[in-house]
Amino acid sequence: MKTTSIRELKHDTTAVMAMVANGESVEIRRRNVPVAVISPIPAKSPIERPNFRGRLKEIYGDALLTVTGTDLISEDRGDR
Repeated sequence: MKTTSIRELKHDTTAVMAMVANGESVEIRRRNVPVAVISPIPAKSPIERPNFRGRLKEIYGDALLTVTGTDLISEDRGDR
């Protein structure tokens, strides 16, 4: 882990943040006493999305419906 002083953090924030962006943790010291640690955010794991197409295939198989959802809604609305 790298260390830096508060003064260096104030005057050269870009360099310190570049170290953090490269995956290093940086310990901030005041009068050579550790006061904080700046560390990179852990990478997020990808969101697992439900397999809707697979679910529909399990429920209905390869059957094709003769009436679409649009047809059903239009039929229900009537002559509006």
